[in-house]
Amino acid sequence: MGTIHLFRKPQRSFFGKLLQEFRLVAADRRSWKILLFGAINLTCTGFLLMWCSSTNSIALTAYTYLTIFDLFSLITCLVSYWVMMRKPSPAYSFGFERLEVLAVFASTVLAQLGALFILKESAERFLEQPEIHTGRLLVGTFVALSFNLFTMLSIRNKPFAYVSEAASTSWLQEHVADLSRSLCGIIPGLSSIFLPRMNPFVLIDLAGAFALCITYMLIEINNYFAVDTASAIAIALMTFGTMYPMSVYSGKVLLQTTPPHVIGQLDKLIREVSTLDGVLEVRNEHFWTLGFGSLAGSVHVRIRRDANEQMVLAHVTNRLYTLVSTLTVQIFKDDWIRPALLSGPVAANVLNFTDHHVIPMPPLKGTDDSNPVTSTPTKPSSPPPEFSFNTPGKNVSPVILLNTQTRPYGLGLNHGHTPYSSVLNQGLGVPGIGATQGFRTGFTNIPSRYGTNNRIGQPRP
Repeated sequence: MGTIHLFRKPQRSFFGKLLQEFRLVAADRRSWKILLFGAINLTCTGFLLMWCSSTNSIALTAYTYLTIFDLFSLITCLVSYWVMMRKPSPAYSFGFERLEVLAVFASTVLAQLGALFILKESAERFLEQPEIHTGRLLVGTFVALSFNLFTMLSIRNKPFAYVSEAASTSWLQEHVADLSRSLCGIIPGLSSIFLPRMNPFVLIDLAGAFALCITYMLIEINNYFAVDTASAIAIALMTFGTMYPMSVYSGKVLLQTTPPHVIGQLDKLIREVSTLDGVLEVRNEHFWTLGFGSLAGSVHVRIRRDANEQMVLAHVTNRLYTLVSTLTVQIFKDDWIRPALLSGPVAANVLNFTDHHVIPMPPLKGTDDSNPVTSTPTKPSSPPPEFSFNTPGKNVSPVILLNTQTRPYGLGLNHGHTPYSSVLNQGLGVPGIGATQGFRTGFTNIPSRYGTNNRIGQPRP
């Protein structure tokens, strides 16, 4: 028998969770209008599909797909309302804004798939063109046009409104914009409607209705049934050309890319941050689009060891927050470590001279005018010399380094070997080249000559 868990909370199914979230959205009065338009859309779509079957018109079918796309846009608007109601959770720390992007991407891709299906059906009809009945063709065109325009102009769809402005223009918008400039030159009052560019959804609805009107007239006049197939191809190409820029833009957002129009502004802000007081370096910066109109980013800032972390963090956040709404800044102080050499008592197992270099030290100068702490001449009122705190004195044990070189090398120095006893007798002095020139660096033990010990087999002194 299995384990019985008392007071265990029952797990809801996927459809149960979906119904719960739908009730949450339906409780908002703003969503009632969208739900009403969705019900009307389903009714109109059903009638249009029946009329497409009775007229045998594939052009009307292609135009009906735009009504189905309106239904997807209404669902996207509901998703937008749901995203505004939900708060970020531990599992989704950035919130649910990317669901809007995903809804727009799915809607535009499905519209393009419908356009490809129309192109495939039209190619088959060119081989065998059926007869088209125009009884309900014109009625279906005006019903679909009226409902599409009424939906687009009555419902404020925030995700699609943003994408239509941010995405690149379609080829249909570019051609209409060229014609609009010529028309607005004659009638300047139309510039507010046609310029700088028309709404792509309104434009495709008007262009599709115009193509269906031409189809109706040519079939009624000359029984030219092939024009229906040509109109279907035109509507499919316009649909694909209108939806493709939106799919590309929303797809780039899903791929967490940086928008091209803000790259220059971000570079300017990064340069300003790098010039702040206490900031040494800004690196590992990464910015991406979280949702429509919102940027997220992370950056590492290296500061001086004496800088105030909270002050630098406040200044960096204040500079970048103008563009990046969700920002993560990691502050770390500059930390450098000096390389330490082996000093102190030498172990017995270390004194194997065939495996080590011996660093001979030059003899010390006279001690009558030198400071026993810094090994440098002293003056009555002179400040301590630079790096005097790290300059070796007299009573420091010799330094033994591992032999990692197979042959002597240097920079024109005299090579040779010195008996170990002389090293012990000399002690540790100021490192230098020969006996006169010395180094003043952060490394306190710099050898004056390098060499290998060849006294193998001779007794140790």
